Amino acid sequence: MHFINYEDFEKIDIRVGRITKVEDFPRARKPAYKLWIDFGEMGEKQSSAQITACYSKEELIGRLVTAVVNFPPKQVADFISEVLVLGAVLDDKDVILIQPDRDIPVGKRIL
Repeated sequence: MHFINYEDFEKIDIRVGRITKVEDFPRARKPAYKLWIDFGEMGEKQSSAQITACYSKEELIGRLVTAVVNFPPKQVADFISEVLVLGAVLDDKDVILIQPDRDIPVGKRIL
């Protein structure tokens, strides 16, 4: 384990967002969806997420998620991923999304 100090943690901007749109992403190297996520005053951001094994497109619409919003944008095939959606990686490499346990306003910072 590598320890960091609290000042390092504060540099990571993690926010709550709500998924507004989901599309298949056939050009991705690994199975993934294209997500559009509403972050309130920060606006809508895009993300590529490898969560197809555990979630259907329909069940993702309207779901609250947490995401790192201050990484630089990354091109994934023909899509620009602007945020990193957070999830727990299981032993079989499937990803389970991390989400608030209550309905809270989008854009709120996670500390």
